[in-house]
Formats: sequence, C-alpha cells, structure tokens
Amino acid sequence: MTELLLKIFVKNYNDGDKREVHSAVGNLAGFTGIACNLILCAGKFIVGAVSGSVSISADAINNLTDSLSSVATLLGFRMAQQPADKDHPYGHARYEYLAGLVIAAFIFFAGFELVKSSVAKILAPVAIDVSAITMGVLIASVLVKLWMSRFYKKLGEKIGSSTLTAASADSRNDVLSTSAVIIGCIVERFFNLTVDGYIGLAVAIFIIISGFGIAKEGISLLLGKQVDNETEQQLEKTILSYEKVLGIHDMLIHDYGPGRCYASVHVEFNAEESLIVCHDIADEIEKRIAEEMNINLVIHFDPIVLDDEETNEMKLVVEDIMASIGGKLSIHDFRIVRGGTISKLMFDVFIPYDNNMKREDIRKAVEKGLVEKGRIYTTDIRFDGKM
Repeated sequence: MTELLLKIFVKNYNDGDKREVHSAVGNLAGFTGIACNLILCAGKFIVGAVSGSVSISADAINNLTDSLSSVATLLGFRMAQQPADKDHPYGHARYEYLAGLVIAAFIFFAGFELVKSSVAKILAPVAIDVSAITMGVLIASVLVKLWMSRFYKKLGEKIGSSTLTAASADSRNDVLSTSAVIIGCIVERFFNLTVDGYIGLAVAIFIIISGFGIAKEGISLLLGKQVDNETEQQLEKTILSYEKVLGIHDMLIHDYGPGRCYASVHVEFNAEESLIVCHDIADEIEKRIAEEMNINLVIHFDPIVLDDEETNEMKLVVEDIMASIGGKLSIHDFRIVRGGTISKLMFDVFIPYDNNMKREDIRKAVEKGLVEKGRIYTTDIRFDGKM
C-alpha cells in the first residue's frame, strides 16, 4: 500500500535526497494522516457517546490531536522547503523540527484534558454499553494505526525525517492505548468491573509520556544534536581513503534540517607535499562528500612535519605525558617553534565529552611532566572537543 501511494503521488520517490521528493513525501504523509485520523476520531466519538465510555472518547480526542499533528507536519514540510535568504543563509529546513514540537504541544493538551475527564469518571463511575459495533470500531482503529505506524516509518526512512519517525512512534503508541481501551471494555463486559475511568487515565498518562519523548527529540535537534555514528564514520572513512591524507581531526557536523547538513574538518597532509596537490585533493573530497552523502564539507589543510627528529621525539614525549594523565586525552597539530634560547611546543589537546578535567589542570600537568622528564620548553596548548 505504501509503495502504491508513493508511485501515485510522488515522482522519483526513490530519490529521497532531493528537496522536491522530500517535500512531496511529507505532503503525502500529512494528508494521509489527516484523513485517517479524522475518520477514526469520528467513529470513536460516536461509539464513545453511545456507550458512555470516557476511555473511548479519550481515544477519540487522541485521534483528533493526531490529525492536528498531521496538519502541523504538513505545514512544517512546506515551510521547510523555502529557499535560503539573507536572514537565513542555511535555509528553513528546521521548520520541520518545529513541527515536531507543535505535535508534542497538541499531545500534551490532549493528555491533560483526558486526565481531568478520567479522574471525574473514576470519582463518579458509570457503566458503559459495550456492543459489537463498539468493539468493531476499536479493532478497526488498531489495524489502521498499525498500518499508519509502518507507513510513517517507511516514509521517514526513505527521506531521513525525524518528524515522520516521531509520527510512526505516535501511531504505535495509539495502537497500545486503543488496545488498552479494548481490554477495559472486555473486563467491564465479562467481569462486571467498572474500570473505564482507570483505563482512560492510563491512556492519558501514556499520551503525555509520549509527548515528552517527542518534545525532547525536537528540542535536541534544534539545539544541534550530534549526527549518528554511522554518518560520522562514513565521512571519516571516505576522507581517509585518499592516499596522501595522513589523518583528520576537529570534525564538526552541523544539522540545519533534513537535507541541510554542513561539516568542517582538519585534514593532515605531509608538509613537504605541494600545496596545489593538497588543494586539489581537498576539492575532490568536498565534491565527493556532497554527491555521495549530501553534506556540504569544508576542509582545513594542516601541514604535518614527518622527518624532523626533534619534533617526532617530543611528540612521543608529550603523548606519554598525556597517557599518564589519563582521561583518553589525545593531541594533534604538534609542532615546534624554535626560539633563541627556549623553543616552544605547540599542539592541540582533544578532551572527550565524558572527561571532566579542567583545561588549566591539564596544562599544568603537561608542563610538570616536561620538567620531570628534563625537557626545557615553553608550551602553547589549545583545546578542542568538550567545551
């Protein structure tokens, strides 16, 4: 079914990296979500009102918020396709992430309203009328939501959309909440226990928790969440595949929304290599990364001295000091600036994110280690990694 809808409504749907395909897939997801959720909402409101079940009515409101969420998804995708302008040189793709926060807001509102109505039903319980029609509507809802969860998941994977991934998780949660309502109806029908209010409350709490998860993910993306390890490893592997590249460091990847990824990296070359050759290699890498990974990469060239005996010796000395300090510290851009009487060691220290050491303490430990080893140098240490 998903493939059929894609073939009908999205041209070149297999090319998910293109902006027009990304937008078209988002539109398909939005309109499909609106239609399905409105139908489910109407059906549940009717059977909820006839049976007097607050949990069914609660599930209906959940579907209504889902339809509003689909509207937000649709608007988010459309606004995200606006071209870059003077005020937003990296484009407007993060509107798609804002759509996720709007979805979370709708979910919170629905959840808290359902808490109030469910508590009222617990305090003043009323028996519900469980009919075959009621059960049929609820079971149909579960089947539709199962399909929607897979539908959103496939579309999200195809275009790399966190918003559609969140919509998939939300639909999966709806399956669980509606199943809980069905269980409540069965308990009341066969065991004569009035649990409708409690089931409604459980559904409401579940809705609120899912809202927190969606909001957390949306905020994380807007703040600049680290890209997945697979992307980082693929980028590193591609750069290091070039013979003249000696190493890389200070790789930063910035996500400005789906299809708007920018990266920078320091690439090490032999200091004796021709600048023109290094420049040509850097250009080739940038072009390849843009074509294969859809990432706008900027490379900074770092010349590395390989055949200077003093530099190589002192680099090993400093690496030994770093190992003695601990905390998985590493160095790069190591060089010696020779002076009249005392030479200077210049290098960068990378601090992992799980290292809580202070920069000044690391600096003092390095200087102390040099003195203990009888090495008379001044130091110029820069730090990167954890800020």
